[in-house]
Amino acid sequence: MMRLKNQTAIITGGSGSIGRATAKRFLNEGAEGILLVDQDASALKNVVKSLESDRIKTFTADVSKARDTEKYIEKAIREFGRIDIFFLNAGIEGVVKPLSEYPEDIYDKVMAVNAKSVWLGMKYAFPHMKKHGGSIIINSSVAGLQGTPEVMAYVTSKHAVIGSMRVAALEGAPHNIRVNTIHPSPVDNRMMRSLEEGFSPGAGGDAKQNFEKMIPLGRYAENDEIAELVLFLASDESKFITGSTYVIDGGMTS
Repeated sequence: MMRLKNQTAIITGGSGSIGRATAKRFLNEGAEGILLVDQDASALKNVVKSLESDRIKTFTADVSKARDTEKYIEKAIREFGRIDIFFLNAGIEGVVKPLSEYPEDIYDKVMAVNAKSVWLGMKYAFPHMKKHGGSIIINSSVAGLQGTPEVMAYVTSKHAVIGSMRVAALEGAPHNIRVNTIHPSPVDNRMMRSLEEGFSPGAGGDAKQNFEKMIPLGRYAENDEIAELVLFLASDESKFITGSTYVIDGGMTS
């Protein structure tokens, strides 16, 4: 079944593991065009090469900057004529430090990439999406639903995007723009390797085991599993869902 036939999409954080897995899933479901956005041009090229599809376009941007955001939205409109699906997936983890030692510059950067970029993306996409509706999916985290010591900026930013989602869902509803957040537990990718090292320097494997003990299903999520949830929220199967928080965490927040 081609669940995204004739649909177009933007995926920020497009060179990351979740972005790449989602792009692949969208292609398999018939997406007409996908714009992958990331700050790492080289990584974007590698993703395009691995996906082997002329339906993939790329744009190198700092998603925390208004002008860059406006430009990637304009690129999507030039290439596809419309935006049906917008997966706001870009995110960084910052560092692992007690709140009293957390560096201000890193705090500001995490908030800019993880939270401000969500607002900017919607700010520039909404005028186009109001014409025909669509689905916006924001990648938050279980860290948006509960606290974790020593990752102040990350946790704060992931809580913040829930507020952004709720405002956007209310403003978007009259135009049939649906907006939801997803909340993964630890996912088996680069970000978790970084956090594992931050929590247990030189013994990342120990940190991974500790995280897995907090997940009733006993393991990290796979990137493809997150992509499946994004696909559901992007498709017409979720056409009456907006303003919701979707937890995909193996029972971690139970």
